[in-house]
Amino acid sequence: MQKRSLGLDDRLYDYFLSVSLREPEVLYQLRQETANHPAAMMQIAPEQGQFMALLVQLLGAKKTLEIGVFTGYSSLSVALALPAHGKIVACDVSKEYTNIARRYWQQAGVANKIDLHLAPAIETLDRLLASGQSESFDFAFIDADKENYDCYYERSLQLVRPGGLIAIDNVLWGGDVANFQVQNRSTQAIRALNEKLHHDERVALSVVPIADGLTLALKR
Repeated sequence: MQKRSLGLDDRLYDYFLSVSLREPEVLYQLRQETANHPAAMMQIAPEQGQFMALLVQLLGAKKTLEIGVFTGYSSLSVALALPAHGKIVACDVSKEYTNIARRYWQQAGVANKIDLHLAPAIETLDRLLASGQSESFDFAFIDADKENYDCYYERSLQLVRPGGLIAIDNVLWGGDVANFQVQNRSTQAIRALNEKLHHDERVALSVVPIADGLTLALKR
């Protein structure tokens, strides 16, 4: 199944992409390779990658955080939008997945912008905080294991500067968040974070129904 925005039929989705998507060839190649991967549904939609790249440019971001890399589409989208001296601190636990990402980062000429940490993300985030990097990031993207989303959010909120943006993926979770017969741990974790963010006065909030749902939390 192709990863795409929820709620659009094939004809409208194809039209939407035809008038919107400006996908560099290297991103297209990565997306096509990932489409054949057994875990292909972990890939973000191309329209989401382009949207996040635009957000990074609007922020004038220079230092960003990514929690969950997979094969690298989101990090490559952001890296291409960053200035030459921009940096991404990327967190993942899979060497297998990120080896694909590294290959495309090199091909695109942005590998020097990406500092990949292969370790549990909570450990990496805690090290960043312990090393005095609080409020030094402009943008954070959370797209890893759902049960730890709240932990990732709280640490990202400390790491992002006031006026910085946290983007959280999969917050509509294929519609399962609205189906209360679904009570697995990942779905419950997303529901709980969605509810928490709705009332979190530390951020300005918008939930955007792009791809599988993207929460945007602007730190006050």
